[in-house]
Order: sequence, then structure tokens, then C-alpha cells
Amino acid sequence: MSSKVPDNRSMGDVAHALAKAGLSAIPVIGGPAVELFQYVVQPPLEKRRAEWMQSVGERIESLESEGLDLALLQENEQFISVVMQASQAALRTHNSAKLDALRNAVINVAIGQGPDETVQHLLLGYVDELTEMHFRVLKVFHSPEAPPKLSMGGLDSVLTHNIPSLRPQRDLYDQLWRDLYSRGLVNTDSLHVTMSGSGLTQRRTTGLGEAMLRFIGSLD
Repeated sequence: MSSKVPDNRSMGDVAHALAKAGLSAIPVIGGPAVELFQYVVQPPLEKRRAEWMQSVGERIESLESEGLDLALLQENEQFISVVMQASQAALRTHNSAKLDALRNAVINVAIGQGPDETVQHLLLGYVDELTEMHFRVLKVFHSPEAPPKLSMGGLDSVLTHNIPSLRPQRDLYDQLWRDLYSRGLVNTDSLHVTMSGSGLTQRRTTGLGEAMLRFIGSLD
């Protein structure tokens, strides 16, 4: 059985491939299981790679028309490193918001508006590790909006006011907050400390948290 799989395979062909893989009693390196894996995973992975390169290339092309010197960019080792790190992360996600964040980070470095190299590496790792919801929560607490007429309460009331879908999911949003706090992106360890209305509207992002939001384009 050839490792090259035609793009126009029918469902019968797929069933045959699955059956053949299932009949292989002893795993063989390079055998039917590997071929099936390549058939299922490789085409969409290649599609992700092509779409990512296209989207970044189009943004860089638009910057060139605005005066960006591509020759200098090509010699910028820091930029190349950021592209490599962001590209690897891009292949690991289908989430459009995370892809936008990674692309914005690359472009910010291209135009010289990224943080220093150590912070860039750290923040790109966070984009890779965390979810879109983490960044939505982080953005809420960069400029918190408390529920109307609330004179006292916990930060969880601010969170669920701004992202109502999280209201019945305390275990989830507590974990999201712990993730942000442990990475130094917010300055308060718990969402459940009671505070005054004015306290509820105070910024909770750290300097690193604000750098993250700027790096990924969420404060534009």
C-alpha cells in the first residue's frame, strides 16, 4: 500500500484504510498505522501551515508598502526567532483568536514595537500555553467594569458581569485566574476577596500583563 493517498478518496477507501490498519495484529514502524495517521493528520496540518504563512506574508507585504525595509528585516535575528516560535505555536492551534495574537506579536516585532527579547520569548510561550478565554479575562481586568450599583463584592462579580458565560463555571474561572496569577499577569491571587465598589474597578493587570495585551494587539 503506497504512502501517497489521493485527495479524492471515497468514504469506502477510508473505511478500507481503517480496516486494513485494524487487521494489523503487530505494530510495525512505518506500517498501516503510520500511513493512516499521515492520511488523517498531515493534510490539515499542511493546510494550517500554508494559511499561517499566507496570513503573515500578507501583513509583511502591507508593511513593505508602508516603508518597511525587508532587507533589514531579513537580517534581524530576533525577528526570525520570533517567527519560528510563533509559527510552531500556530501549527498547534485552530483557534482564530490565538492565531491573530501570534500574528500580531510577529508584526509588532517586525515594526520594532515588541518588548525586549526575554519578555518576547516568555509572552509567546504564554500565548502557546493559554487559551483565548485566558486573554479575554486578562483584558477584562485591564480596565474592569463592575456591575451597576454594586457597592461591595468580589472580583468574580466583575468577571461574570463582563463574561456572563462563565457565571455557572466557578471551577473553570478560578483555574483561569490561577493560571494568570502564577504567570505574573495579574496582581491579585483570588477573585473572591470582598472589596468596595471602587476597588472592583481598579486595574488588576501587572506590567507584564499589560505588555502581553499590547504584544498580541488586544489594546489596539
